[in-house]
Amino acid sequence: MAILKMKKIREMSEKEIGEKVGELMLEMSKDRASAEIGGTVKNPGRIREIRRTIARIKTIRSMKGKGGGAKQ
Repeated sequence: MAILKMKKIREMSEKEIGEKVGELMLEMSKDRASAEIGGTVKNPGRIREIRRTIARIKTIRSMKGKGGGAKQ
C-alpha cells in the first residue's frame, strides 16, 4: 500500500511536497541505518515503500514543472 496516492500528491502545493519529501528521506535514512547496524526493523518492506513514494512525488513534481502532462 502506498504511503501517498497519486491523487493526493497532485493536490499538494509545492511547499507541502518539499516538506513531505524531506520527511520521507529522513525516515528512510533512519530505517536504513537501523538495518545496517544490525538492529531490527519493524517492517522491512517500509524502506521499499518509502523509496517508491519519493519516486512518485518526484515524478509528479517534474510533470507539474513541464506544464502538466497527461493525467491518469
